[in-house]
Amino acid sequence: MNKEKRTLIFQRFSQENPSPKTELEYSNPFELLIAVILSAQATDVSVNKATRKLYPVANTPEAIYALGVEGLKPYIKTIGLFNSKAENVIKTCKALVEQHNSTIPETREALEALPGVGRKTANVVLNTAFGQPTMAVDTHIFRVSNRTKIAPGKTVLEVEKKLLKFVPKEFLIDAHHWLILHGRYTCLARKPRCGSCIIEDLCEYKDKVE
Repeated sequence: MNKEKRTLIFQRFSQENPSPKTELEYSNPFELLIAVILSAQATDVSVNKATRKLYPVANTPEAIYALGVEGLKPYIKTIGLFNSKAENVIKTCKALVEQHNSTIPETREALEALPGVGRKTANVVLNTAFGQPTMAVDTHIFRVSNRTKIAPGKTVLEVEKKLLKFVPKEFLIDAHHWLILHGRYTCLARKPRCGSCIIEDLCEYKDKVE
């Protein structure tokens, strides 16, 4: 795919949705971090249901840490892998209190050092909370990047690096959200909705469906 096509694609995304946002509900960087940790292999809807109950009770590192693993579990038990996630969240809260004065670090290295925080989670927080031009490649972005040929790659990291290289700079901050939303609602895994896709004429997917 050439530069002109990529530019047109992101221009259309921008025109349709000028201010894309994550569907996770949060009011500060800490709430976002915890929501993203909980969202691994789970839907944003299920995470939001849990955090709507959790955050009014505890939404600081100290408050959640005070709940302890067993105190946290009832709030997140409807989310997949809740046992291991509860342990990671408590460990992360402890680390934030003891090592970061209860603030969320703004570097990838410090974020990835937190329990339960991998590269994708760190990228989401850096982009969404701190406005850094990072690219958190999940299954939706991986699929859309390869199908459309915006940034084809065999691994998540390869796709991430290509997106950072190929997405026009003026669209880089919001590209992560546009691609996720496009994969979630239009470029579906089993049967993409090509007939209602705003970039169908620019997409280089060979097996388009109406």
